[in-house]
Amino acid sequence: MALEADEFAISGDQELLHEELYRSALDSARLARSLAPVTEEQRALAGDLVRRLVDDGLLRTGVPRSVGGAMASPSVMLRCAETIARGDASAGWCVSIAMTSSLLGAYLPSKGTEEVFGDPRSVASGVWAPTARARTVQGGVNVSGRWAFCSGISHADWLFAGCLLDPGEEQPGSPVMRVVALPKEELEILDTWHTGGLRGTASHDAVADEVFVPGHRVLSLVQGPPADAEPLHRFPAIAFFALSVAAAALGNARGAIDDLTALAGDKNARGSSRGLAERSAAQIAVAQAEASLRAARLLYYQAVEDAWQAAQSREPVPQHLRVGLRLAGTHAARVATEVTDAMYELGGGAAVYETSPLQRRFRDAHTMTAHIQLKPSMYKAAGAYLLGQPVPDQDL
Repeated sequence: MALEADEFAISGDQELLHEELYRSALDSARLARSLAPVTEEQRALAGDLVRRLVDDGLLRTGVPRSVGGAMASPSVMLRCAETIARGDASAGWCVSIAMTSSLLGAYLPSKGTEEVFGDPRSVASGVWAPTARARTVQGGVNVSGRWAFCSGISHADWLFAGCLLDPGEEQPGSPVMRVVALPKEELEILDTWHTGGLRGTASHDAVADEVFVPGHRVLSLVQGPPADAEPLHRFPAIAFFALSVAAAALGNARGAIDDLTALAGDKNARGSSRGLAERSAAQIAVAQAEASLRAARLLYYQAVEDAWQAAQSREPVPQHLRVGLRLAGTHAARVATEVTDAMYELGGGAAVYETSPLQRRFRDAHTMTAHIQLKPSMYKAAGAYLLGQPVPDQDL
């Protein structure tokens, strides 16, 4: 089936204003689908696809206006990532990570923003888990440590990496969480990404050994962006990260339905005169999958829109809306996996071969759900809130 614009997409003024960005995503999705076998074989996005994504600015849609940011709404950005994942999950995943990482340009001092994103072709990856240590030195910090799951590092110029910062003798106290912007050229990239799914994301490990980071490239996610930040950068960054990887899961599930539909037109069971598309069991299963995916997607984008409207104010996005983002993102990812599983099972014997797109969709879906942001435990914060229990802000 040809990959066309999603007829079930939520429309609105902001989407219309950024129609060109979405059309670029649709073109990239078609290219990603055609290059998916190459991407998987080389365990990194195909070069032609990376060039297209960079040319169209789809890997840096979250950068501040001062360095050419498109200032698209979260729903537009997420819809673009979802669309590209519909073409190929590895491509959509890399776009999700790069988009989220680009948002951190607003958290840096202006000098850092310009250094990291001043080049209009500059791309960042990000691993915010504080698995490294930093110590305060003259003019900045020295960082040492190792980060796993650096998705897109093969085509990135920078890595936003989490660390625990020792405040030093002049400011004694417990280590604090910080994120540092590191040039890839100052890191050692270890070829660790040998996996069943999302093979094309090049999610290798990165190592820093006493790398100096000037103060203007150190930021705090906890403290948030500057008070005068654009609404896009007042949208909760941690929630956006969870939503972005869920967008890749949604796109992968839609792609699985596309792939099953294409297969159903050709597949005949042994001993049966009816093709797969003619069988009532298949018809019911596809309809149920379609209904589940549409419903989860509507909840997802409604939660995004509600929080986006709140981000227009100078006040922090209220907790109940942040809970709604966490709930909708987790639910969308889990439903997307169930839909992908159902399409894989309907594919039968044809889906077990490595050459089958459905097999790749299945492997990609279950590699996604290994990510902490997509695990069922992410329901915990929403459940606690609904039961009247306190929920720490860092969980949202």
